Amino acid sequence: MKKVLITGGTGSFGQAFTADLLKNGVERIVIYSRGEHKQEEMARRFINDPKLRFFIGDVRDLDRLSMAMRGIDTVVHAAALKIVPTCEYNPYESVKTNIIGAENVCKAAIGTGVSRAILLSTDKAASPFNCYGACKLVGEKIFLSSNFMSAGATHFSVVRYGNVDGSQGSVMPLFKKWAETKGRLMVTDPRMTRFSISMEKAIALVRAAIAGCQLMPGIWIPKLKSYRIMDLVETLSDLEPIFLGIRPGEKLHETLITEDEARVTEDHGTYYIINGKYGKRLKDGFSYTSGSNHEWLTKDELKAICSSI
Repeated sequence: MKKVLITGGTGSFGQAFTADLLKNGVERIVIYSRGEHKQEEMARRFINDPKLRFFIGDVRDLDRLSMAMRGIDTVVHAAALKIVPTCEYNPYESVKTNIIGAENVCKAAIGTGVSRAILLSTDKAASPFNCYGACKLVGEKIFLSSNFMSAGATHFSVVRYGNVDGSQGSVMPLFKKWAETKGRLMVTDPRMTRFSISMEKAIALVRAAIAGCQLMPGIWIPKLKSYRIMDLVETLSDLEPIFLGIRPGEKLHETLITEDEARVTEDHGTYYIINGKYGKRLKDGFSYTSGSNHEWLTKDELKAICSSI
């Protein structure tokens, strides 16, 4: 992994992964995204590092993607429309970015001889209830089926997890901001649970999938702890929260592996791999959801995480 392209590279993951790559001997990183202002900010953050290249482009544009991927050996596809209500109200746009965009990334990777390509997916792709999840599920299928299209020349895999702790759009920094300004925390539903994953674990998962995608193509899923949304509320504030009601397309619990997927999932110690070729198969009836997970974060652990973001 010497020459890497990251779609949506100015986002939380893209910036963290870029910092990680620069510490580990990468030769070139291409940041491919639509926002010139965010690219300019990112260039300043990394002091215009000569290893960084910035391409203005949209994943909907196959020709531009192909141009950006020339000479690249590894692609990490992080670009997506991700806000659940936004995708509910704009399904055509979600399809264009999250499905057609994924197809274009795969076509460009095969056409330019990229060695490995990884899709960043979401828990919402498991038993999808909303437009975002449905589109990302199709994106997963496109990436995995591209292994057959490439005839072994380009290797494709997927990583699936929820919002990273402290990342743009996640609940922890939002609640923390409200608490610091002495505002009342607004909760959609008190029954909600979520998985917790740090940026470091997300990067480690992507690195593992890149290293293992040739022998074990599939959907890579980390083993994580969960937390109850009300435990987070009580950790941050002693004020009574305001309950807004569940948003369009929102789930009470995150699901990373459904019962049906479990029949083709293997346990690889630190990770699960759906459609894995080696390892210990899961038992019938197994599913992996934040609501039924037995590894719960304590309030002290939640406080420590919130203090670090």
